[in-house]
Amino acid sequence: MIPIILDMDPGIDDAVALSIALSNPSIDIKLLTSVAGNVGVDKTTNNLLKLTTFFHQTQIPVAKGAAAPLKKDFSDAAYIHGESGMPGYDFPQVTKEAIKLDAVTAMAEELEAAIVPMTIVATGSYTNIAMLIQKYPSLLHKIEKFVLMGGSLSGGNVSSVAEFNVFTDPDAADIVFKSGVPIVMIGLDVTLKALLPFETIDAIGSQGEAGEMLQKVMTAYGDTAEGGKPMHDVNTICYLLNPEFYTVKDYWVDIIVSGPAAGATIADTQNRWSEGRLNAQVAVDIDTTAFEKWFVEQVPKMNQYRKEGN
Repeated sequence: MIPIILDMDPGIDDAVALSIALSNPSIDIKLLTSVAGNVGVDKTTNNLLKLTTFFHQTQIPVAKGAAAPLKKDFSDAAYIHGESGMPGYDFPQVTKEAIKLDAVTAMAEELEAAIVPMTIVATGSYTNIAMLIQKYPSLLHKIEKFVLMGGSLSGGNVSSVAEFNVFTDPDAADIVFKSGVPIVMIGLDVTLKALLPFETIDAIGSQGEAGEMLQKVMTAYGDTAEGGKPMHDVNTICYLLNPEFYTVKDYWVDIIVSGPAAGATIADTQNRWSEGRLNAQVAVDIDTTAFEKWFVEQVPKMNQYRKEGN
């Protein structure tokens, strides 16, 4: 099993990613942490609790994280994800609360107790992770790598150059990319290719309770491309389990933190200023057929997992 800390801002594509992770026997989620992003942090925290309840995984601790970026004003994406962040499905009553520790403290305690280095997967802004790096630098050796949904080498989705997660808190992203911890950056270069066709989404709805839930929340998702819907955050979990689906290249990546290009992720693809240094493996292509097939195969696994009452 792959031990991970999962830092999220659900958000519909986060919810789909978490649904797969919660019901996959190869992934051991040690801690779930929330951050403000797609909607405010109270809502993202509640959405984590909804999903752990739905999948009978209430033993996984959920810790509430940052309510705002490090420096800039917070602006959500409720126009894409709905006011609650997970509209479209009537989730069961939440049966637990977030733990009393804040996300950064909870992350630090989990890392300190870890026997082997852990992977931190982040599908929202990187505010919690940046605060962890700043407050607990002595624990960085306990982090095997960051797997980040975010960034783009080919243009943005909230500006001409910036992807949402990095744009939300570019100062945090700058800290993370300069941390020295190995990074896998899974950005728009691949997530906009990893579309789920509309007919596939419709078909999932008839595949048990998990399929019905996924179909309803994905249908409510405002992010639509020609031919389907991009499940951006799902790619982090897919990469953990199937790295062979992705083509990655090693680059030095800088973060623009202010001005009209704020949130841009600039890779030194021509080795002009990085002097041979590398700080990220950047996903630049994906086997889209394999991704869709893998995704569809997860739905019956989710239903079986819920049926067995895990």
